[in-house]
Amino acid sequence: MAAGKGSPALMGILIFGNVIIALCGITLFAVTIWVTTDGYELYPIMAVSGKDDVFAGAWIAIFTGFAFFCTAIYGIFAVLKQSRSMMLLYLILMVIIYIFESASAITSYTHRDYLVANSDFVKKQMLQYYADNSEPGRRITTVWNRVMLDLNCCGTDSALDWVDYTSTFRNQFPVEDYPWPLNCCKRKTNYEVVNLDACKIGNLDFMNGNGCFPHIESVFSRYAWAVSWFGFAILMFTALVMLLAMVYYVKLR
Repeated sequence: MAAGKGSPALMGILIFGNVIIALCGITLFAVTIWVTTDGYELYPIMAVSGKDDVFAGAWIAIFTGFAFFCTAIYGIFAVLKQSRSMMLLYLILMVIIYIFESASAITSYTHRDYLVANSDFVKKQMLQYYADNSEPGRRITTVWNRVMLDLNCCGTDSALDWVDYTSTFRNQFPVEDYPWPLNCCKRKTNYEVVNLDACKIGNLDFMNGNGCFPHIESVFSRYAWAVSWFGFAILMFTALVMLLAMVYYVKLR
């Protein structure tokens, strides 16, 4: 080995490490695009509440994922060139990306609890906005109608949410006429209500009594875990590679 040059073994480790970072980065890029496209169409629940930082973290991770990919590729060339200036630039870029990705992962993880720690937050929002004629109300009503119809569920915890609590829906529709929204009623394959009268009196053979919160919690948790825990895993591995890169930088002359 020539004096002042990096160790071939260390070079090999850094090249391998940067290949892994590049692959993880492009995967993070793809995963967070999936989160921001909101395939489950539940974003309005976050947006109306103002607790959409999981999506904010995902947007940051789109940038950091692609940045990790590009910088890791550059890092491979920097290692092969054995250039101190290139390695210094690589380390500076990695530190900047690392800070942004840390913010993304922490933001997504901490703000998940606002929505899924318990069902009260989602329930309060549903009772306030469902059937409301405002723009947030129309968005929330559309989401809940679709969820209750597609998932065969009713309300947040159960159909009794519509009966036990004061709500915009209750102010518009007397309990004797519509104790719960019609989307709580079981449907035929052509989406016609099976038996409206039986549904109204709470016959569970003709209505959906279980709540929708387990589905909402599952979706938001998937979004948060995709952004935060995958991000944390990349950060842990990247920290090790950056430490080795610093050692390699010091050894270069």
